[in-house]
Amino acid sequence: MTNPRTQQLHTLLEAKQLEAIIIDSPINRRYLSGFTGSAGTLLLTTSASYLLTDFRYRTQAAEQAKGYQVLEYMSQPMVEIRTLLQKLGINKVGFEQDHISFAQYKQWENELAGIELSPTAGLVEQIRMIKDQAELQIIQEAADLADRTFAHILNYIKPGVRELDIALEMEMFMRSNGATSSSFETIVASGERSALPHGIASERIIGNNEFVKLDFGAYYKGYCSDITRTVVVGKPTEKHLEIYNIVLEAQLNALANIKPGVTGVQGDAFARDVITKYGYGELFGHGTGHGIGMEIHEAPRLSRFSDTILTPGMTVTVEPGIYIPGFGGVRIEDDIVITHTGIQILTKSTKELILLN
Repeated sequence: MTNPRTQQLHTLLEAKQLEAIIIDSPINRRYLSGFTGSAGTLLLTTSASYLLTDFRYRTQAAEQAKGYQVLEYMSQPMVEIRTLLQKLGINKVGFEQDHISFAQYKQWENELAGIELSPTAGLVEQIRMIKDQAELQIIQEAADLADRTFAHILNYIKPGVRELDIALEMEMFMRSNGATSSSFETIVASGERSALPHGIASERIIGNNEFVKLDFGAYYKGYCSDITRTVVVGKPTEKHLEIYNIVLEAQLNALANIKPGVTGVQGDAFARDVITKYGYGELFGHGTGHGIGMEIHEAPRLSRFSDTILTPGMTVTVEPGIYIPGFGGVRIEDDIVITHTGIQILTKSTKELILLN
């Protein structure tokens, strides 16, 4: 029995004129086989699928990796893989060039002596870009948990509280409600620190009349969510209101125009052109969005450098921002899935500017 994901990879191998590939990336291994253990290597040929692991995972691998022949190795998986390839008469095998170090490559070259190693890039990631219904359901649940976390943390944000304490409360809430962990190190950036696009929580004490930017997500059942909301503690100045409203206009414009057939460049421009129109283009230095799934940053990208065509089943963030050094910054971010007719927004927290006292 071959699972659909593995079958798609078999098809790509045939197109690359490869009879076999070694998958050593933990994320790609889990995606293809369902195996969640910490030690394992896949060998896929055009007619068979093998999972090689050590004695700790024999039972787990057999239960999780449906459609795979589970083999136990004693010391190094490549010893077993070399034997398998020789039995199958295969003298050339692909490997994931983006997921092994040069030192590991040299080790494999030695252990697989007599077998040619052929580098490949992005084969599994290409398949992973299109989420199936089971994946979309999990990502929606992860997004729902992020929304609940935002509603929860609004009760804790006030002057005199450390950014670190806000982040801890958010992460505790996510874990106590089903998350394995946060999707990434939680960003809580207040006052002038909100101008740091990736300002992870610090010892800074939240003050009055300033932005607090929250960027976080739940890592749930092997998938990520990612949301950003920016609030004001106290009374906003005209400058606070100006840049918040520009970022909101940019984000809403992107959400209104992103659809199947749009490229990553076009998706980025829907937000960037609005911010540039108001004279803040140089203060929006990152891409408008990125793919989310088993990893927090994956393909496709919404950026000035991405020609990927958006296709139904892709899940991406939409997160324009303006960052003014010494003053503060705003980012507003949602997770979306590309549908056959447009998009579905997965994160639903309000984007009206919230004022906290």
